[in-house]
Amino acid sequence: MMAEKSDAMQVTFPSDREIVLTRDFDAPRSLVFEAFTRPEHVKHWWGPRDSTLSVCEVDLRPGGTWRFVVRKPNGKEEPFRGEYREITPPERLVYTFRYDVDGYREPGGLVTDLFQERGGGTTVVETMLFTSVESRDVTVQQGMVKGAAETFDRLAELLATLVKGK
Repeated sequence: MMAEKSDAMQVTFPSDREIVLTRDFDAPRSLVFEAFTRPEHVKHWWGPRDSTLSVCEVDLRPGGTWRFVVRKPNGKEEPFRGEYREITPPERLVYTFRYDVDGYREPGGLVTDLFQERGGGTTVVETMLFTSVESRDVTVQQGMVKGAAETFDRLAELLATLVKGK
């Protein structure tokens, strides 16, 4: 697969089992990390633009779990879940990721989010490591890049309001 650029997000495929998303945000690293880990923030940005989170559960500790349920405009719900492996505020977050829908019980993968401070802003580098090339390719074919770009756009919008409010 070839690298793509979707508005402000860069997408690369460094190996046959990886997807790397890179996005700059105009907010301090501590605030971006907070937006990634606190349910009161996550529920406002996680998922494609036309969706909402009907469930947003976060047990932020190594071994703790997370569960998000995305509700589409047609009422269909899509659950995602995982377990936190590493938490190093405000620089690193490592967790498992699984799209938990009937008929698509892929083993998921491991996500590493790096939060790099850049002149008052933050660059997030998200590396998704899948269990197989097939799992990665199915995820891409189902529109993950577009959904991730919309999700990060929503995060940027939320961060703008949070920065303004501080």
